[in-house]
Amino acid sequence: MAIRLTLVPVIATPPSSLFTFTRLHHLASLSSPYSPSGVLRATAKRFTFVTKSKSVTTMAAVQEYPGNLKRQVEKLFDASLRSTVPDETGVQTEVTASLPGKPGDYQCNNAMGLWSIIKGKGTQFKGPPAVGQALLKNLPASEMVESCSVAGPGFVNVILSSKWIAKSIETMLVDGIDTWAPSLPVKRAVVDFSSPNIAKEMHVGHLRSTIIGDTLARMLEYSKVEVLRRNHVGDWGTQFGMLIEYLFEKFPDTDSVTETAIGDLQSFYKESKSKFDADPEFKEKAQKAVVRLQGGDAIYRKAWTKICDISRAEFAKVYQRLRVELEEKGESFYNPYIAKVIEELNSKGLIEESEGARVIFLEGFNIPLMVVKSDGGFNYASTDLTALWYRLNEEKAEWIVYVTDVGQQQHFSMFFKAARKAGWLPESDKTYPRVDHVGFGLVKGEDGKRFRTRSSEVVRLVDLLDEAKTRSKTALIERGKDKEWTPEELDQTAEAVGYGAVKYADLKNNRSTSYTFNFDQMLSDKGNTAVYLLYAHARICSIIRKSGKDIDELKTTGKLALDHPEERALGLHLLRFAETVEAACANLLPHVLCEYLYELSERYTSFYSVHQVIGSAEEASRLLLCEATAIVMRKCFHLLGITPVYKI
Repeated sequence: MAIRLTLVPVIATPPSSLFTFTRLHHLASLSSPYSPSGVLRATAKRFTFVTKSKSVTTMAAVQEYPGNLKRQVEKLFDASLRSTVPDETGVQTEVTASLPGKPGDYQCNNAMGLWSIIKGKGTQFKGPPAVGQALLKNLPASEMVESCSVAGPGFVNVILSSKWIAKSIETMLVDGIDTWAPSLPVKRAVVDFSSPNIAKEMHVGHLRSTIIGDTLARMLEYSKVEVLRRNHVGDWGTQFGMLIEYLFEKFPDTDSVTETAIGDLQSFYKESKSKFDADPEFKEKAQKAVVRLQGGDAIYRKAWTKICDISRAEFAKVYQRLRVELEEKGESFYNPYIAKVIEELNSKGLIEESEGARVIFLEGFNIPLMVVKSDGGFNYASTDLTALWYRLNEEKAEWIVYVTDVGQQQHFSMFFKAARKAGWLPESDKTYPRVDHVGFGLVKGEDGKRFRTRSSEVVRLVDLLDEAKTRSKTALIERGKDKEWTPEELDQTAEAVGYGAVKYADLKNNRSTSYTFNFDQMLSDKGNTAVYLLYAHARICSIIRKSGKDIDELKTTGKLALDHPEERALGLHLLRFAETVEAACANLLPHVLCEYLYELSERYTSFYSVHQVIGSAEEASRLLLCEATAIVMRKCFHLLGITPVYKI
């Protein structure tokens, strides 16, 4: 019988009710991260046992999860569970970080769950506290653990060794932060994001999909997943007949058409749409143009390509500013495969006729999923199902993530269910191959409505980014940086801070909620903003520079000590980086990483405000702690798509 053991927050109890357990290590452990003998000596309420295999288990945990502290602690409890209840082979362990102000660094509640299973089986244990004590006793000997205690109904609290925390950070400083990358159970994933429509300019509505998708892709890539970054642009459909005919009218010689000639794409689209709505003759020509385009007419295909190329050039300007990389596979790419996919679905008995259209009826939905329109044309569902089929069968993706607004939730739920009905996906939505819709809320203006210009137009993304950079530059000039820096340095910093502020203001929010766009708030240097975090990083870099020390040499010769509470709290938070990235990936929530980054800067401030670095007796150690903090901050910035600044 499989048991999932859930951990709950540590319950504070009087000292007399705590069952304390302190680990003493063999002298050999001073020169090795793991005691080769696995010796644990204790007296009175402490226990003595020698288990060579357990020290091997601990070593394996660190080798398997070198940077993931939570996983290493889980591995210790896995071994303890096997020793404590060897017959309960289905037991799984969950470990969580202890809540602030509670005892221990990590906590595990196995006892109550186990007790409910074993109490009727003639067990030797008398209740959950006794089970907790046994679990504690059977923990493998490990240099990473300083002490353990059992509280309340079997809660096991673990306090990590400060020396081990310091040594782990020292190792990262030498080997690099990529050794802390988490490992996910997938090798290849598709992240489908941004996806603007051809002939329409990217606006603020595309901001969230683009930067949320980019951050998810970056986190998965850091976690050793091959990510196929897909831009599913709207480059096919009935609107292209309208656009092509209007292009022919304005520019009879389409070969000479340039981006400059067409001008504002948004205006070009609106003009063609107005003519389509007002002129029946033009409308008829546009409808025929769609047929000719989809039939492969060379002239119409050439015009279509011209419009797409001009749009791509505009999109590229935005992606370059945001430093976002994508590979386009638009709707047109999947068009040749649609008929085959529809036939496969039909052969499985999924497709039925309804009012002239071909649909798939799905349990739990009031309307069917239309896959072929009554006029025989294809739609979003047919294209999306075909794209999913292609990604599963041709690209061999194990995880496919779609980043769009929450308004499309029903569409994705329906076509995911259709794919499961077809047998393409497992019934469980947590089993691979897996699909997820990453929905996000609106970007709102100060009036609480969808963010628009004063003339009620949607805000162009290019204009928004220009405004952010301009405001950032103005703030830097007001601080006199134009007199201290070169024009190039000023421009680069203004861009990094301005664009970073826009990205972070979005990413720090739970993606499923809407947020209010406010330049003043996002460009503030106080509170949870990119400006505050970038400046915090720059201050750390300034401290290291002012020390005059060769930080790279110090990494190999210096020793890190975490003797004070603020130093230890900062060091422990640094070590929780990998598990944070893993949680953000698993739940597809970038704001989890933002919360970690902000807390890291706060912990650094708590450390630096009470401990002198330069000129102190602990200068070398504290410089290493500063460098480790800066390295982790830079990796967070990278994962969030933000360019760090090194001086302010």
